[in-house]
Amino acid sequence: MTEPILQVRDLTTRFRTDRGVVTAVDRVSFDVNAGETLAIVGESGSGKSVTALSILGLIPQPPGEIASGEIRFEGKDLLRLKPAEMRAIRGNRIAMIFQEPMSSMNPALTVGKQIAEPIRIHEHRPWRDAYDEAVALLAQVQIPEPRSRVQAYPHQFSGGMRQRAMIAMALACKPKLIIADEPTTALDVTVQAQILDLLKTLAQKSGTALILITHDLGVVARYADRVAVMYGGRLVEMASAEALYRHPAHPYTRGLIACVPRLDGDTSQPLVPIDGQPPDLTALGQGCAFRPRCKLANETCDQAPPPLREISHQHLNACFLHDAY
Repeated sequence: MTEPILQVRDLTTRFRTDRGVVTAVDRVSFDVNAGETLAIVGESGSGKSVTALSILGLIPQPPGEIASGEIRFEGKDLLRLKPAEMRAIRGNRIAMIFQEPMSSMNPALTVGKQIAEPIRIHEHRPWRDAYDEAVALLAQVQIPEPRSRVQAYPHQFSGGMRQRAMIAMALACKPKLIIADEPTTALDVTVQAQILDLLKTLAQKSGTALILITHDLGVVARYADRVAVMYGGRLVEMASAEALYRHPAHPYTRGLIACVPRLDGDTSQPLVPIDGQPPDLTALGQGCAFRPRCKLANETCDQAPPPLREISHQHLNACFLHDAY
């Protein structure tokens, strides 16, 4: 088997705040293979976006720091690279699509110039060639009249078109890994499906690995090969998308699935919300972070965080009570 293109091992990222130290990512480990789509799922504050920013070396220091761990991309530990070496990878070999394209794009520059700029910087091509490539990329992401739209500014694009332009920017240097952080949050349902279909198709055609960060398990059912579920900064379950939906093992994963409306099967069953609130990361305590909201929790859950262990082939679960339900 070929080595995964990305290997994250025991990643821990912390922030110093007025209320104390927040461990936003706590000993997280996972792999991503070439051409694979890994979805990272969880509520707001679960550590999804901080994991992505840690991979890209975009954690503000201070107040943040990557306290420990290893992030190996194409065999190199990104945490040991010099800033100039990391800049050569960021936007070139690893690209990111941020949540809100309007705030992620420079309103004073044309869309074409923003797409062409990484081509100029990383591939050292003249502006004319870079602009021609920008036009081709806009056409590839299905923006009509790309030759004229390349001269438009971000505010002249609709939300869906801005997100397509962000995808074009991410694809500009033919990266081997794309991280999409909630790429459809501000879009309506129809446009969401179009963007995700486009992103998945382009990644498959180019053999690019894709990390899809979302809070919506309904979104990833169709697009992900594997799913990693995060809660309180920790991985609580990881499995293939099919295994996760057929046999969810962690009580939190089951709760997330129970919140998703279904159009197949028995639609008479009511949606069941997860009781309580997401955890306060400054006061997690020593036990399982999900125990205050878990209907199955007992004294064992107060002792220590449950380890992530394999319960079936490539299906990992972090729950002391797995054998009891």
